[in-house]
Formats: sequence, C-alpha cells, structure tokens
Amino acid sequence: MIKIYHNPRCTKSRQGVAALDEAKVEFEIIKYLDTPINKKELTELLGFLNLSPIQLVRKTEKIWKENYKGQELSDDAIITAMIENPKLIERPIVVKENKAVVGRPTELIVDLIQ
Repeated sequence: MIKIYHNPRCTKSRQGVAALDEAKVEFEIIKYLDTPINKKELTELLGFLNLSPIQLVRKTEKIWKENYKGQELSDDAIITAMIENPKLIERPIVVKENKAVVGRPTELIVDLIQ
C-alpha cells in the first residue's frame, strides 16, 4: 500500500494527496504531526529515500534556525531533532514498497506510483 506522510496545513503536502487521488490509487495518509514518527520508522524512510538525515531537514523552520543551525550534529542527533520536532521533516513523503520520494515537485510522486 502507498503511504503519504502528510501535513494538512502544507500546500505541497495537499498537492501530494491530490496527485494520489487523481491517480486513483489506494493510499494511507499518515498525519505525522499527530502521530509522530519513531526512530526506526524515520531511519527506514531515510533508507527508502536514499537521503542523509540533514537532507530531509526543513532548514528554514524557526525551530531549526533557533536550536540547531550552525552546529556540528551527528546523523543520530539530526534524527533525534526530527523526531522531537516533526515540523522539521520535509513533506510530503510518499512511500511505495521500499522506495520513497519527497513530493516536491508532485511529478516525483506520479513517477513513483507508476
């Protein structure tokens, strides 16, 4: 089953859900701000995305700028920061089997689900 890690307040995330609806595929919405991601799940997502933890961080978020910017952080520390502050996680993330994309632009989602 396809999953989308979704923040309903985010325009790009809503566009991701719309792209999945338009493709007429079954999918599960995970509102990751309401149901936080644990370390195992986030580490698995990073593997599916083929990204390092820092590549998944929203570096323009106030939380990042005020608490982490300019620090030398290990991958584990960055993962912990994202778990403790899920707003830091880029969105939307769409997963199909063992592959995933950050759906910016939404064409990446369409490519993944075809």
